[in-house]
Amino acid sequence: MLSRKVTSHGQDSSYFLGWQEYEKNPFDPIHNPSGIIQMGLAENQLSFDLLESWIEENQESNWYRKQGGSVFRELALFQDYHGLPEFKKVLAEYMSEIRGNKVKFDVDKLVLTAGSTSANEILMFCLAEPGEAFLIPTPYYPGFDRDLKWRTGVEIIPIHTSSSNNFTITKPSLQEAFQRAQTLKLKVKGLFLTNPSNPLGTALSLQELHLLLSFSLSHSLHIVSDEIYTATASFPTPSFTETLSRLLPDPLHPAWSRLHVVSSLSKDLGLPGFRIGAIYSHNVELVAAATKMSSFGLVSSQSQFLLSRILADKGFIRGYARENRRRLGRRRGVMRAGLREAGLRCLRGEAGLFCWVDMRGAMGPGPASFEAEAELWRRMVMEFGVNVAPGKSCHCSEPGWFRVCFANVAEETLREALRRIKAVVADAGVRR
Repeated sequence: MLSRKVTSHGQDSSYFLGWQEYEKNPFDPIHNPSGIIQMGLAENQLSFDLLESWIEENQESNWYRKQGGSVFRELALFQDYHGLPEFKKVLAEYMSEIRGNKVKFDVDKLVLTAGSTSANEILMFCLAEPGEAFLIPTPYYPGFDRDLKWRTGVEIIPIHTSSSNNFTITKPSLQEAFQRAQTLKLKVKGLFLTNPSNPLGTALSLQELHLLLSFSLSHSLHIVSDEIYTATASFPTPSFTETLSRLLPDPLHPAWSRLHVVSSLSKDLGLPGFRIGAIYSHNVELVAAATKMSSFGLVSSQSQFLLSRILADKGFIRGYARENRRRLGRRRGVMRAGLREAGLRCLRGEAGLFCWVDMRGAMGPGPASFEAEAELWRRMVMEFGVNVAPGKSCHCSEPGWFRVCFANVAEETLREALRRIKAVVADAGVRR
C-alpha cells in the first residue's frame, strides 16, 4: 500500500488525460496519419536547428582540456549546489539580454534548480506553511495544481478574470480572491503570476503590474513571477523587476525582499530535457534556504558546462533570440490564419507557444457549460484526433476556451491539425 501523498498526484485533469490518449495513438505523417496530433504540449522546437548548427560548428576536441589537466574530472566530481560560477555568470547576463538589458541580475542572488517546476515548488516550501495560500489569476497552467500543491500542502485561491476585458486582472477580482481566502480561514502569503501568461499568451500591462505591486505592498505579500516565456514575446515586455526598479529604486525597500523571479531555458532555448531553471531574489534568507533545497534537484555539471559555452557566445545568442522570435511570430500567424478560416478567434497575444482559442460557437446548441466543453474536448481528441487543453483544466471561469499549442510540431502537421479543427467546427454546425 502506497502513501496517500504519492497517490494524490492530481493527474486526473483532462490536461493529463489528453496526453495519455495521445501516447496510445501518436500521429505520424507516414506511419500513423490517422493518429492524435499533440497540440497540448507547450514546447519550442522551431529553432532547434540553430542550436544543432552551433554544436556542430563549435564542438572541439579540446573542450575538456585545460592547462595542467582535464576539465572532465572536475565535472564528473563536481557536486556543489551553488552551481558552476561561469555558468551562473552567463545565465545572469542572458536573463538581462532577453529583457532588453533594462534590468541587471546579480549572480549572488541566483539559485539554480532542475527546471522551473523545481524552482516553483522550492519557493512554495520556502514561503508558505502547509495550509497557507497563494492567489493565482485564472486561467493558469494546469500543472500548477501539482507543482505548487502536491508535496508542499500549499493552497491555491483563484483570482477570476473574464473574457469581457480580455482576462485582465482587476482590483475587484484581487479583493474578491483575498476575501474568499479569509472566509476559508486561509492565510494568504503571496501572489503567483506567470508573465507572459500560460495559457493566455499575453504579457501583464503596466497598469496590471502597478496594481499587483500596490496590492502586495498593502497586504505585505510575496510575489512569485514565473517568467519562463520571456524570450517568446515578439518584443521585450514589462516585468516586475523593471517596474519595481522605477517605482522603488532603493534596493533596501522591503518590497524587494518579497519579489522572486523564476526563469528557465526550457521555453526560451527549447531545452526542457536539460532541466535548467533558476530562482532570482533579493531576499538573502530565501536565497540561502532555496540553495540548500536545490540539492534535491540539481542541474548536472555537464549541462551547465555545455550551456555556459553556448550562452557565452553573445553574437550567437543575440542572433538566436531575433530569429527565434521571428519564427514564433510567423508560426503564430499561421495558427491565427487557420483559426480564422475555421471561423474561430483567439485572444490577441504576442508571447508564449500557444493560442487561447474561443470555441464557444462549436459547443453545440443550448447554453454554454463545462459539460458541453468536456464533450467537445472528448470529440476533438477521440473522433478528430487533436489533443488540446480545455479551459476547465486551466481553471477558466468561462466554458468554451481552449489552449492550442503551435511550436512543438512541423508546420505541415500544424496545418493538418487546423484542418481537423475546422472539421470539428463544421461538424458542430451540422449537429445544430
